[in-house]
Amino acid sequence: MVRLVLFDIDGTLIQSGGAGEKAFGQVCRAEFGIADGTAGLQFAGRTDPSIVRDFFIQHAIEPSPENFSRFFSRYVFCLDDQLRQLAGRVLPGVHCWLHALELLAQRPVHGLLTGNIRLGAQIKLTHYGLWESFRLGAFGDDHEDRNQIAVIARERGRQLLDRDLEGEEILVIGDTPRDIECARAIGARCLAVATGSYRANELKSAGATWAVDTLEDISPTETCG
Repeated sequence: MVRLVLFDIDGTLIQSGGAGEKAFGQVCRAEFGIADGTAGLQFAGRTDPSIVRDFFIQHAIEPSPENFSRFFSRYVFCLDDQLRQLAGRVLPGVHCWLHALELLAQRPVHGLLTGNIRLGAQIKLTHYGLWESFRLGAFGDDHEDRNQIAVIARERGRQLLDRDLEGEEILVIGDTPRDIECARAIGARCLAVATGSYRANELKSAGATWAVDTLEDISPTETCG
């Protein structure tokens, strides 16, 4: 029986029209004077701090706490601005899934497992009306390593439920092989959705327990029982 369901955000819950990447680019230009700062950076499945660290290294900027703070202080305002300008959406099946989880006889806790910094996640999900659906989360500013974020999310679930959690009691839902790695790091099962940049067969080959085109193709009763 699944007690804790952990959702990735970008490509899993929402498609923001590239708001995060565009906001990163704005900060690179406006704050650090780098016109094409996102060129060559990998975003899918990464933590925000690890992406910023790559940017700093590529452009010989000191990866100091002060520069990270400077980057993210500006980023959250740029992100909010980009979300207002771009045409994004909640992905297929998300609302139905969240509602169906509430109707399960043994209702699991809904949480977030994401590389977004916490305030970035809140800004994105508030924009799409989803933030209040989640009782806990672990974020990019908790740790730069996604697998360690998964460990933190499991611990927060344990604290909230006041009981230890076995791997089979946790379901991770994401859209990249890195989400599958996160699930594996804590012994959890993984539902992978092809609503990001990977196909279902690629996600299945990467080790997902289930791999579907969208959340419309599978129900909580099939994965959480």
